[in-house]
Amino acid sequence: MRLVLRVFAIVHAGFAAAFAALSLLLLIIAVRTSWTAVAGGSLDASAGVALIEAMGLLAVAVVALQVAQTIAEEEVVREAHVSAPTRVRRFLSRFIVVVAIALAIEGLVATMKALHEDMTQLPHAASAVVAVAALIAAWGIFVRLNRFAEDIEPEAMEQAKAEDRKLD
Repeated sequence: MRLVLRVFAIVHAGFAAAFAALSLLLLIIAVRTSWTAVAGGSLDASAGVALIEAMGLLAVAVVALQVAQTIAEEEVVREAHVSAPTRVRRFLSRFIVVVAIALAIEGLVATMKALHEDMTQLPHAASAVVAVAALIAAWGIFVRLNRFAEDIEPEAMEQAKAEDRKLD
């Protein structure tokens, strides 16, 4: 069984590396998009839209990098297995916060694009922002309900803290 778990850790490390590499590629594309928008010399509405698109790319790049970090920390360094309520809450909280921030930025990018290019797309952009609010509300409910489960298993919190020391 240890061999199987080691293989899973190696595969997870590969996924983390792939997410990190894709994050860097998205960063390069965002920088290039920004440079192209500004290098023309005319800082007009089209340059603003290009810069807003670059922000959206950066948001996705941050999400990819955070996913890489989470996978590396949780599955490779700690070799933690998401089973205890504390571990589930911590793992999902890290992921949901990053995704919610990226989706909020994407919603703002979509809103700005809709305002400057096509107002008929504004309801779609607004629905993305509403979805972010719903995601954050659902996450809050999950954290609250999960907290009660942690009270039943206090040793899980101690185990999670012990696993955190592996990162020091």
